[in-house]
This record gives sequence, structure tokens and C-alpha cells, in this order.
Amino acid sequence: MLTADEFPNARPRTDEQRRQFVDARQVLEAWELVHDELRHRFGGSVRWVTRRGHEYLHRKVGERETSLGRRSAETEESERAFLSGRSAGQARAAALTARLEAMAPVNRALQLGRMPRLFSRIARRLGEAELLGKHLLVVGTQALYAYEAAAGVHLASDLLATGDADLLRDARPRLSLVVPQIRREGVLALLQRVDHSFALRGPRDFRAFNKDGFWVDLIRPQDRSFVAPTARSTIGDNPAEIHPAPLGGQNWLLNVPKFATVVMSTDGYPVRVATVDPRAFALHKAWLAQRPDRDPVKVQRDRHQARAAAWLAQRHLGLAMDDGALRGLPEQLRALAPELTWAAASAPGQVPDW
Repeated sequence: MLTADEFPNARPRTDEQRRQFVDARQVLEAWELVHDELRHRFGGSVRWVTRRGHEYLHRKVGERETSLGRRSAETEESERAFLSGRSAGQARAAALTARLEAMAPVNRALQLGRMPRLFSRIARRLGEAELLGKHLLVVGTQALYAYEAAAGVHLASDLLATGDADLLRDARPRLSLVVPQIRREGVLALLQRVDHSFALRGPRDFRAFNKDGFWVDLIRPQDRSFVAPTARSTIGDNPAEIHPAPLGGQNWLLNVPKFATVVMSTDGYPVRVATVDPRAFALHKAWLAQRPDRDPVKVQRDRHQARAAAWLAQRHLGLAMDDGALRGLPEQLRALAPELTWAAASAPGQVPDW
């Protein structure tokens, strides 16, 4: 059991920071709703097509075009409703975008920005492609930004400093749900839209890096059978696509609740990040720190990050380390929970009641 003197170095947001963060988060949520409606309900286009002397209303979404029926008062009204709804949605989206742009400098001035701009842009692009949260999860150090954002505190910078990012591939959702264009181009193409200098380290590799030496690793659980892989690992069909590397223990992280929240980028723009339950993160990091084959340089950092995630989960998010929601983790991980449980009885004044 951990005691008060082992609490991580962190500071709470001020009241002004909290108010501004909540306002920015609400604007982002409205922006997401409007763009989701534009993407699905009002996605594509409509047009009239003449067939055998009759006009039919067609709707085209991507490469797929379907008929909505022969011209009539009803189909004409469908066309008007589509066009007017799309126009209204575009106007709302433009207004919300302007609002986010106006808030960005204020967010920066209040020092709300935490997640590095480059990875925030990557997360935003993956979210717009409907990959993040469904087919990919943020794991590793970058996940700590999500936990501290939800808790309303800022962890010490040494816990968060990193020059890479890990994305965990979840192969359980069907690839048919991925937007066709994304299936053709793949994850590497999305990275290159953020920074064109991203390239694979080698053919069929799991690591991509840019001109500044920032690495993005795509990982996946190990297959149960080395002879017959359980699922296709790549998302894109592009021959140059990034290929996830199988790592032991990653399947455990897919058996716990997901954790999604809004994080503030250093450029002042909010972004939604999807990762794993902070308690699972903490237990997994503690397990890694005990492995004999773990890089000694990483062991102490693993321990510190495990304690920080466990502290945020218990002290700020009200999550218990012995929760039944963690049953998807193996016993060897859950057995580490007592080591990451904070002492309930601390002397008055030792720990702020944030």
C-alpha cells in the first residue's frame, strides 16, 4: 500500500483553468455532434438521374450511389430537406470552428495545453477517420494526458516527457466498418497528412518516424497461434502500410473498459483521446517494471507512471483498484493492486482535498 509521501508531483487546475477547460470541452462536444451529423446524415450528395424517361433522386456517398425513388412530391421534399439540413449543419460547424479558434489563445495563455501538438493532431486525424476508440487505442506515456485531464490536475513534466507514441490495434471490430478510403490508404497515410515526413523504418515495419525523430509505434496482441493468425493486423490495403508488432500482454488491455476524454493540446485546441482504463494502465506498468527482460532504464519510469495513474484513478476519478471491471486482467496483474492502493487514512493536511 502506498502512503502520502509517495504521491506523485502534481498540481490542481485553478478555478479559472477549470472553467475555461469545461467551456472548451463543451464547444468541442457540440462541434463533434455537428460534424458527425454532416458525415453520416448529410454525407455525400444528391442528384436527379434520368432513366427511361423518368427522373430518380440518387444519393451518392463515397463510391456508392443509391436511388431514393422516382421524382414525386415526396422525393422533392427529401432533396430540399437534405440540402437545407446540410447547409444549416455547415453553418453551425463554421461557427463552432470559429469559437474554438477564438478560445485557443486563451487556453494557451492559461497554460491548459498539455499534450504535444504533433500527437494531438495525429489523435484528431485518427478520430475523424473513426479509427481512434474503435480500431486503435492510445497506450503508453501519451495515455497519461487523458488521465490527468479527466482528473483536473497537471502531472510533473518528467512523467510525461517522451519522443514517441504507442497505438494499440484492436482487431475485434470488423474492418468493413472502416471508411473505404481509410481502408485503401491506411494509418501511415493518415500520419503523413499530419506531417508528410513520416516514413516507415523499414518494409512491413511497425514503426514510423518523422524528420524530427518522433516515433509512432503500432502494436497488437500476440496471436494465439503462430500458424494461423486470428485476424488481419493491418488496417490499410496499401502495400506500404504500417504493420502492427505483436507484443505479449497487450490482449489484457483490450479486456478492460475503454477510457475516453478530452485533452488540451499545447496549441490550445481540445482533442478527444481514447485509451484504456487508468487502473489497467497502472497494473500493466507495474507488471512491466517487474519483468526481468525489461530495459533497466525504463523500470523506474514504469513504477512512477504506475503510481501516478493509480493515484489519479483513486483520488480523483473515484475508481477502486479491486473493481470487478478489471476481471479481464490476469491474476498476476490484479495481484499487484494492493501495491498501488493509496492509504485511505492520511494525516490531515498531508494531501489536498482536490
